[in-house]
Parts: sequence; C-alpha cells; structure tokens
Amino acid sequence: MANNKLKILYLMRLFLERTDEKHGLTLEEIASALGEMGISVERKALYSDIEALRTFGIDIQMRKEGATRYHVVSRDFEMPELKLLVDAVQGSKFITPKKSTELIKKLEALASEHEARQLQRQVFVAGRIKTMNESIYYTVDDIHEAINSNSKISFQYFEWNVEKEKVLRHDGKIYRVSPFALTWDDENYYLIAYDSENEQIRHYRVDKMQKIKVLGERRDGAERFRDFDMAQYSKKTFGMFRGKEELVTLRCKNKLASIIIDRFGRETQFFKVDGEHFEIHVRVAISPLFLTWVLNFGTDIEIISPGSVRAEFAQLLRETLATYEN
Repeated sequence: MANNKLKILYLMRLFLERTDEKHGLTLEEIASALGEMGISVERKALYSDIEALRTFGIDIQMRKEGATRYHVVSRDFEMPELKLLVDAVQGSKFITPKKSTELIKKLEALASEHEARQLQRQVFVAGRIKTMNESIYYTVDDIHEAINSNSKISFQYFEWNVEKEKVLRHDGKIYRVSPFALTWDDENYYLIAYDSENEQIRHYRVDKMQKIKVLGERRDGAERFRDFDMAQYSKKTFGMFRGKEELVTLRCKNKLASIIIDRFGRETQFFKVDGEHFEIHVRVAISPLFLTWVLNFGTDIEIISPGSVRAEFAQLLRETLATYEN
C-alpha cells in the first residue's frame, strides 16, 4: 500500500531510467515493471498518471512502433551536453581519479540506462595526470563562501620535492589574502586574490592550498578588481607564471596567424611587415614560460622589442646551447 502511494514517483523514475528518444516502453511493460516494485496498477489509471507527468513537465511521447510505446524524448541535459561534461571532468587535472569516477557516475544518472552506456565508453580516467589533493572540492567551496561573504581567507601553500613529498612554502607561513575569483587555466584551477601585505593581485594553485579558513575580516583590494579583466590577465600571464609586465613586439611568420589568435585573441592587431611576416604588440608577464613559448617556434617568431626582453631571450638560448655542448 505504501508503494502505491508513491506510484507516480516510481513511474517517473521508470520513464527517466529506461526510456529515451530511441527506447520506449509499452503499457504492459510499465505495469509489469511497477508490479515488480510491489505496485499494482490498472491500464486505465496509467493513462491519467502519464498525463499527470506530462503536466508536471516530463516530455513523454506516445509512438506507434508495431506496439504503442512511450518515450521520454527530452531532458534537462541532452546527450551531447553530457558527453561534453564527461570530457571536461576526465580532462581536468585538478579533479582526482576517485572524484572523476564519482562525478561521471552522477552524470550518467542524468541519462537513460541505454544512453549511460555511451557515456561509459567515453570514460578514460585511469592513467591521466590528476591532482592528488582530495580536499580540493572543500577548498573551492570555502573560497566561494569567502567571496560571497566578502571575507578574507588564510591557508598554507606547498610544493612537491624530489622525494615526492609536500614541502610548505616559506616554512609553513600562513597566507592571508582577499579572494576575488577562481579561474581554470592551463588545466589547473587558480585562485585570484589581493595580497594586502604586498599590495598586489596574486594567483595560487588551488590544489596546492591546504588548511584553508574563512576569516571574520572583510576583504581588501576591491578597487583593484573594479576594472579587472580575467581574460586579459590569462593572456598575458603564461601558465600563470608571474613576471614583470612588458609591452612586447613580436614578428611572426604568416603561417602562425591562427596560433597567435588562439593565444592572444582575435582582437589582437596584426601589422603587415612584408609578404611573409606580420607584427603584434602584446602586453605579457616576462617569465621563463613566455620565453620558452617563443622558443617553441624557432625562427618563425622573433622578439623585436623591448631590447631587455630580447637580450633575456638571447641569454636563455646561450645557456641552453651551453648545456648541450658541454
């Protein structure tokens, strides 16, 4: 009797789990499945129950396919969207293998059991480079709480040594910052925050933060973020490496146009030099990662100015060459 009171809920779950655009159920199959759950149902009552689910918003269609079958033909998430989310989860370095598997299982529950098999075939979590920090989800939650409550946070920051052990930065110093944004860049999750002590905007790898606490202090630095552009910040900060910001002129071969647009955006102005080259002026943080990015392209990209950056790049080339010659 208790199950009969929940009949409409069991019926909804039956439709969502076992039917989709390509797979339907007959009234006999529905009645049989409900019977296995201890729910007795009459064919006439099923019509009104199905209509009630339609009124509630479940998109159920009746189709003649030899026998008459009922399908849920649309859901909150379509299959291409679920596949995209699965790809994002398995491709995310900051999500551990254990949590990736758990999240993908939950995404499968948003599809029918037939469609879930398509998502399972996409699961290739094993062997991917993933974070080892299981507490990252709680860290992210705490950061969002601090941002929403306009509060500072404190935490310790660590890195890995050659023994693959955690080593706290600055002898376990407690960092105290004002969090303003989270961003996903170069396969990692970063906190963008204001450091009052140094009066600078800084970023921190979320998976390298530990013992985070939301403090009872209001955030500083709001004026610095009033015109802050996250997209521009990411463009000029290669791999989120800090460095002195410079306006750099790069001379590029025409064949690199697509790569330059991918890196700096379509709005970047191209200045034609000759039939084979164009130049761009971009503001970047000068770091080893920026210089090695330029090095990737050999003679296809040349740093034209400023002279100090050009000299720094030349020094990197000499040191690299010396390593291999010796």
